[in-house]
Amino acid sequence: MRRAAHFLTDSHQPDLFERVGRDIAARDAQDLMAWPFFSLAKSKRVRPIDFRMGEVSVLVEATAEHGMATIWDADVLIWVASQIVEARDRGRATSRLIAATPHEILAFTRRGTGKASYERLKAGLDRLQSTTIATSIRQTNARRLHRFSWINEWKERLDGSGRALGIEMIIPDWFYDGVTDRALVLTIDPAYFALTGGLERWLYRLVRKHGGKQKGGWSFDFRHLHMKSGALSPHKRFAFELREIVRRQALPGYNLTIEHALGRERLNFVAVSGDPSGATRRRVGLCPADLSPVDMS
Repeated sequence: MRRAAHFLTDSHQPDLFERVGRDIAARDAQDLMAWPFFSLAKSKRVRPIDFRMGEVSVLVEATAEHGMATIWDADVLIWVASQIVEARDRGRATSRLIAATPHEILAFTRRGTGKASYERLKAGLDRLQSTTIATSIRQTNARRLHRFSWINEWKERLDGSGRALGIEMIIPDWFYDGVTDRALVLTIDPAYFALTGGLERWLYRLVRKHGGKQKGGWSFDFRHLHMKSGALSPHKRFAFELREIVRRQALPGYNLTIEHALGRERLNFVAVSGDPSGATRRRVGLCPADLSPVDMS
């Protein structure tokens, strides 16, 4: 069967990168884990994220039609990062032009694979393509910003008879360069995909990035966390939700505690020794061998 023509017809067209499979480790880009790049709400967000800390600046803007890319849409980028890193480790060539089937992405990220899930995935791809970012991260001069969208282009692939073969997407240089640098990617627990709350998903990624597996763990002031999240909720509501996450011990592989000092709250987190995620997987309803999809609607 003949595949539909690919993107880009000039001499700079990247070679098509075919995915390496489903049963691979989940990897995440550290820059995306550390800074506020996504909406944490399931409702449409149009208000920009305008974050500045020292020499780091992140501006995320959305369109009224699609809204801002969400922390759930970022699962597509985790799938992409996982495929690229796995291929690199196997000695295979990779590129920014990636072919996939919706079923592969949905199964890897523990989503349902029916029509409704496919439609939600397409809406997520539209948000990833229409959301624009301007950031100083990984720029040699903090005053110079790199501007991009999470997906430059995407389209459905068809054979000569018009039957669907899957999708193709082009990811931006900024993201591709990050995931091909071994120092900028971390493996994440697959139980992450069972987390249904935007805040707990964001917090897991931040904790995994900063806490790692250090014996002493790490800690953040609640107000600092609120600022880094980019969330629209007021601090009082944000703090309430953080306390609930700590009460439920909701993050795979980490123990959370709250410290009170000088009238302020501080979140402490440390990696669990031994089986780092079994207990949390049971709390979120995901056994180690369970591949059941999670309803993200």
